[in-house]
Amino acid sequence: MECAYRILVVDDDAEILRLVQGVLQRAGMIPLTASCVAEAEALLAQEPADLIVLDLMMKDEDGLSFCRRLRAKDTIPVIFLTALSSDIDRIVGLEVGADDYIGKPFNPRELVARIKAVMRRMAERVENQSPTSGSALRFGPFRLVPEQMSLCDAEGDEIQLTSGEFVLLKILVERAPRVLSRETLLDLSRGLDATPFDRTIDSQISRIRNKLGDDPRRPTYIKTVRNLGYALSTRVTREA
Repeated sequence: MECAYRILVVDDDAEILRLVQGVLQRAGMIPLTASCVAEAEALLAQEPADLIVLDLMMKDEDGLSFCRRLRAKDTIPVIFLTALSSDIDRIVGLEVGADDYIGKPFNPRELVARIKAVMRRMAERVENQSPTSGSALRFGPFRLVPEQMSLCDAEGDEIQLTSGEFVLLKILVERAPRVLSRETLLDLSRGLDATPFDRTIDSQISRIRNKLGDDPRRPTYIKTVRNLGYALSTRVTREA
């Protein structure tokens, strides 16, 4: 039996809210709805959600700024659902921390499939999770614990990554120093959800570098191998 995910839908279009609410209910999920960012924040303060489906353009505060503020303190997955579906809009949305992006009009089955795909990637947060389970991977001053989806710096402070960013970094760390093409990274991180024109890898790598304090012109940790792909260029050690 599938988990009844609690999905917060934020959109100022009442018809879209009703449509998505019905789609999620039929899929066995629990929809929470808000017509603006203020309502969404009030709901989140009262009860947690597993994922947010967020409109990009709204009357009060837009989805981009809300997602940016959310990412500063939380790793809850975000899927943008919006009429702005150009490549530039999609890339901007992913760069501020969204986990996926769906353009309007949308196929209800695709929305459900993408929610499930994002939640599958988040499942590593709870699988076999305990303070002592598994092993940690160290590279440079960083400590990555796959089972806990945790990345800490030299002082032990956790670095906030989205689920997509964490999975991508884990792939690079576990396969270091191999050079992995964008296609390989897409296949390993997103599987059947990847598309031939998906440029999210470049955006995610850029965000990961920024969070690691990596200079993109002379990266210390993640290097770009021209015409080939990306690789972790720092020695990795494993600890119990």
